[in-house]
Amino acid sequence: MSQFCVGQPFPGMEGENTSIFILSLCFRIIWELSYLCRMQVTAGQIAALVNGKVEGDPDTPITAPSKIEEGGPGTISFLANPKYEHFAYQTKASALLVSEDFEPKEKITATLIRVQDVYQSLAVLLKHYESMNASAQSGQSELAFVHASAKLDPSVEVGPFSNIEAGVQIGAGTRISPQVYLGPNVQIGKGCILYPGVRVYRDCVIGDYCILHSNAVIGSDGFGFVPKADGTYEKIAQVGNVTLGERVEIGANTVVDRATMGSTRILDGAKLDNLIQIAHNVEIGENTVIAAQAGIAGSTKVGKNVMIGGQAGFVGHIEIADGVRIQAQSGIAAAIKEPGTAVYGSPAIPYKDYLRSYSVFRKLPALQEQIRQLEIQLAILLKDSK
Repeated sequence: MSQFCVGQPFPGMEGENTSIFILSLCFRIIWELSYLCRMQVTAGQIAALVNGKVEGDPDTPITAPSKIEEGGPGTISFLANPKYEHFAYQTKASALLVSEDFEPKEKITATLIRVQDVYQSLAVLLKHYESMNASAQSGQSELAFVHASAKLDPSVEVGPFSNIEAGVQIGAGTRISPQVYLGPNVQIGKGCILYPGVRVYRDCVIGDYCILHSNAVIGSDGFGFVPKADGTYEKIAQVGNVTLGERVEIGANTVVDRATMGSTRILDGAKLDNLIQIAHNVEIGENTVIAAQAGIAGSTKVGKNVMIGGQAGFVGHIEIADGVRIQAQSGIAAAIKEPGTAVYGSPAIPYKDYLRSYSVFRKLPALQEQIRQLEIQLAILLKDSK
C-alpha cells in the first residue's frame, strides 16, 4: 500500500476515477484510531512503537485522533498525501505522523513523528491499540449457546446470544462477538475476529487471523436452479462449502456462497469490502482486493494480487490473470489472460483505449453537428458544380 496516496489512482490507471481502496483505508484508520481516546500516551511512546523519530517535544501528550484538517490540542493525525500538505501548516493537532523524506515548506507547530512508511506505521499503531482493547475482554458469556460437542480453545471469547452448533472447532485467541451463528462442523482458526451478526453456515472453514465484519454471510446456498417444462424452477442442492485462507478480511454485508460441489475459495490475504457478492465455486487468489458492491458470478477464478474497483461485475466461468487491475463499474464479460492488464468500461476494454474512446464519445453531439454542417456544405458544392 505504501506506493499509493489518498485519491491516487491505480498505477497505469490515471484519470478521474481513483483508487477506492486507499481512500477506504484512510477513513478506517481515522475511525479505528479512536482506541487512542481510551488512554493518554506521549509522542515519544508512539514513536518508539512505530520505530519513528520525534522532531519536537517527545513528551507531547496524545489523547485522541483527528483528521489533519480538524486537529486540535492533544490529537494526533497523519500526512501521507501531498494533496493535504497545506493542512499541516494550519492544523492545531499536537502531533503528525509523516514520512522520513517530508520537507516542510512552512513552519509546523505540531510535533512530527518521522517514519519510513506512514501507512505501515499506522497499521502497527492500530494493531497495538486493538490488542490493548481486546485484552480487556475474555471468557464465554453465560448468555451464549455452545453445543457440548464443540471444541473451543480456552482462550476463545464468545459474546452474548451467539450460537455455536455441534462439531464446531475454534482456535486460540479468536473473538466471537455477540449474536454470531456458527453452523454444524464449522472450523475457525486462531486469532480470528467475528463481529456481531456474522453467519457461517455448516461445514465452512475459516483460516487463521481472519476478520469477518458484521452481517457477513459465509456459506449461503449458491444460486442454482433448473428450469422445468412448466416454467417453474427446481432448486439444485448446494452440498459444497466455503474455505477462507489465512488473513482474509470480509466486509460487512458481504456474502460468499457455498459451492455446488467442492469449495468456494478465498485464498490467503484476500480483502473484500462491504456489500460484495461472491457466487458458488468462485476462487479469489492471494492478496486480491475487491471494493464495495462488486459481484462475481459462479465458477469464475480470479488470480492473485488483482485489484477490483467498486461495482465491477463479472460473468461466470472465466479466469482473470494475476495482477489485473479493474476500474470501478467495469463489466467483465470475457477472460483476461494477460497478467497485469488494466481494464475499464462495460464491457471492459484496455484502460488507455477506454480513455481515448471516452475523449471521443463524450464529444459525439458536437461531432454529429459538424458532420451535419459538412453534409450541407457538400450538398451546396455539388449543386453549384452542376
